[in-house]
Amino acid sequence: MPSVNAVIRAVASLLTAAAVLLALPAQAEPVTRPAPQKIIIDDEGFSLMHVMLLNSPQVDVVGVTSVTGNWWAPRGAAMQLRGLEIMGRTDVPVAQGAINPLLNTEKATERWEALYGKLTWKGVWMKQWAEPTQQSTPPYYGPDDLTNLPWGAPTTKASAQMAAVFMIEMVRKYPGQIIIVAGGPMTNLALAQRLDPEFAKLARGLIYMGGSFNPHRVLDDRSAVEFAREFANSPRREFNIRLDPEAASIVSRAPWKQITVIPVDPSTSTQLSRKLLGRAAKAAGPQLGKHISSFEAGFPLWDEIVAAVLLDPSVVTSAEDLYVDYDTQFGATYGDTLSWREHYQPGLGEQKAHVVLSIDPRKLDDVIVRAVTAR
Repeated sequence: MPSVNAVIRAVASLLTAAAVLLALPAQAEPVTRPAPQKIIIDDEGFSLMHVMLLNSPQVDVVGVTSVTGNWWAPRGAAMQLRGLEIMGRTDVPVAQGAINPLLNTEKATERWEALYGKLTWKGVWMKQWAEPTQQSTPPYYGPDDLTNLPWGAPTTKASAQMAAVFMIEMVRKYPGQIIIVAGGPMTNLALAQRLDPEFAKLARGLIYMGGSFNPHRVLDDRSAVEFAREFANSPRREFNIRLDPEAASIVSRAPWKQITVIPVDPSTSTQLSRKLLGRAAKAAGPQLGKHISSFEAGFPLWDEIVAAVLLDPSVVTSAEDLYVDYDTQFGATYGDTLSWREHYQPGLGEQKAHVVLSIDPRKLDDVIVRAVTAR
């Protein structure tokens, strides 16, 4: 039988061992983060929205596609390739999209203006502002003109696949996983849906900048006043939809699992100010920051809201679920936004969408800076 002293020594030894164990730092529980959300960015150029999404660990950009809108699709693809080179993201494929809208043309738009009045903005068909405007006069290029690219010509090449085919291939490769993030006209998406009726159904969802419901000017400076020209007397008209209304209507009636619409409405409280550009450029680091600094200030943050809502939905302060479609009749309201609350929709295939009506502009700025921060 052990002596009392032996028992005491054994207990003391156990207590010492326990004390040592307690003094050791606790092993941290493994942090499990959700897998990055797979997305395709469909837009006419390369903007701060692209930088936000390409740099965010929350998303996995499986491809970028170009479409004709503010720029022709070939020019947009070249800008996207160069932007990816600057970001060191040449692993992301670029697919050039449709050069022309489904039905709308420059001549048809000129005829429309002769009948119903001047459009504020016409994208690739724009030759001059209707009245003096603070923003620079847009250069007029032909569809195949790749001169004067803002960041220089890319050395990489676009995919041999057209954008619509590329998107179909991706949603079939990753069924139920891909969100389409659209910042321009919806020509590519409409072509994909017509080529493959399962396209929208195979995607996880769609979030796009387009449409206009009932926007009101919030900011009180020259730039905001001038941008309000587009909706002051035509509150249901917006450029992305107006360039290709038929495509927008096809996409709005497609069987998406979920649709989020970022119309003009929330953008009226936002502006790409010199202060915000400075913050974003500093956060992005010297090389990328230099190019962010070259962006023209004064524009509402249309596409950036799309990226911010995807990355941090808490920026949204008001939204409503509505059935949405677009007017395709060639008349005074050609391209205008159509919307209905539950029970009032005509039932012609229009889908319910989550429409973002307002956002927190300060939180938006913070999300932008956080997203572009060098990692």
